[in-house]
Amino acid sequence: MKKTIIISAVALCFSLSTVNATSSPVASNDFKVEAFFKVNSFCVSIAKGDFETVKKLIDRGADINQKSNGMTPAMYAAKFNRVEILKLLIAEGANLKVRSEKKKTAADYAKLHGADEALIIIEEALAKKKNNC
Repeated sequence: MKKTIIISAVALCFSLSTVNATSSPVASNDFKVEAFFKVNSFCVSIAKGDFETVKKLIDRGADINQKSNGMTPAMYAAKFNRVEILKLLIAEGANLKVRSEKKKTAADYAKLHGADEALIIIEEALAKKKNNC
C-alpha cells in the first residue's frame, strides 16, 4: 500500500511538472516589413494607368527616361500594357532601346508579360525611327 501511494504521488508530480513545463506557442503579429526598392511617383502612376497624372508630370518636367527601380517609364508602360501612356511617352521622346538592370528593353517586358498591344506600339515606333534615320 505504501508503495502504491508513493508511486501515485511521484506519477502525479511528474504529470504536473510536465504540464507546467510545456509552454503554449505565443502568437505574435509583431513583424517588420522593409521595402527593398522604391518606385518613383511617375512610374507608379504609369503602372496604375493614371494617364492624366502622367501627362501632368511630363508637363511639369518629369524625366521620361529616368530609371526607377532599374526600369524606365516606357518599361513600366510596356509591362502593364498601358498603351495610351506608352504612346505619350514615345511622342515625348522616350528611349525604347535602353536596357534595365536585368538587361531587358521595353519590348522584352511587353513580351514577358503578354502585353501584345504595347509590343505592337513599340515595334511600330522602332521601325518608324529606323526608317527615319
